[in-house]
Amino acid sequence: MQVREKTTGLLKNRMAELQKLKDAGHKIVGYTPGGYMPEELVYACGAVPVPVALVRGGQHEPVRMAGAYMPRWLDTFCRAQIGYRVLKEEALYDMIDLLVTPVTDVNNRAIGDSWDFYTDVEVFRFGVPHTKTERGLEYYFEGIGLLKQKLEEMTGTEISEESLRNAIDLCNRERELLTQLSLMRKAERPPISGRGFAQLNHMSFLVDKSVMVGVLESLVDELKQQEASAPRKARILLTGSTMAFGDYKIYDLIEETGAEVVIEEFAEGVRHYWEQVIPDGDPMKALADRYFWRRVPPAWFRPARERLDFLVKLARDFNADGVIWYQLMYRDSYDIESFYFPDILKRETGLSMLKIESDYDYAEVGPFRTRIETYVETLK
Repeated sequence: MQVREKTTGLLKNRMAELQKLKDAGHKIVGYTPGGYMPEELVYACGAVPVPVALVRGGQHEPVRMAGAYMPRWLDTFCRAQIGYRVLKEEALYDMIDLLVTPVTDVNNRAIGDSWDFYTDVEVFRFGVPHTKTERGLEYYFEGIGLLKQKLEEMTGTEISEESLRNAIDLCNRERELLTQLSLMRKAERPPISGRGFAQLNHMSFLVDKSVMVGVLESLVDELKQQEASAPRKARILLTGSTMAFGDYKIYDLIEETGAEVVIEEFAEGVRHYWEQVIPDGDPMKALADRYFWRRVPPAWFRPARERLDFLVKLARDFNADGVIWYQLMYRDSYDIESFYFPDILKRETGLSMLKIESDYDYAEVGPFRTRIETYVETLK
């Protein structure tokens, strides 16, 4: 069963649904997809979170257009987010009533700043500390508390404990199903492709959660009954800074060589599904615990070893044959990590790593194909 058969029409229908919701007075909340924005708060107040509006990437034209609005030396994905708004080719970029920007680094801050200056969309920012300390957790907790107040003010709806717990249950179920699908890829012959999983993950940002949960439940049941017959392929762990909605060339190039992505880890652009919200006690504290304290941190955290240890664990758990590090231009924290992680990886697992760096340029595909083919050949 192809993933596209499960998702055909969902995106198109959702655009019409969102326009109807907006016309009916619902507020459309967009945000940057770095994993620090609790969607549960938006669902609990009756607004509609649309993170996919700011998760599109992979095309060069929006990046080029952004050159008139922000410096070139910012991350490619972040530059693209003002470019898509300027081009007006993505309907969601014109639907947003509020843009929430968890300020994680200068690149994400630039998205909020550019939208603040060049559009009429209101921007709400809250800070994300770079260290996991009790004070850092308290700071993040206060930040999402201010976000809760803003959402209540914007929608005129008080977020009750009951509505928040219901939203937590729904989001937990979606994450649980994505985890089940991901764990199926540990099999010698995974029942779902890497690109297929990435597409489902991205679709979960946009499609109504109750609908998405139904799609995922159906797919999990189908794949449990499916018998894989394809020959074993070289197994790739794919990691890096950002995997945007629509930026699937790296998956395609890997699969063209006869290899397959069996697991990925990206800080931005994909939904983080490993950790659930533990709904005991204060639900706001439970959100802070899940979204800040227990999630695997990005490269800009200090110290950054937690993420690298997690990558080593994924490589072992999913029986990877090699690692491809796919990062975007000018994301310095990941660039720095990419220099010393290969030694850690080799020492801990004996695996090698290939680094690929993209600026969403069409001319990249040829050189990327050659490098990936050569790398996969060494694995075979």
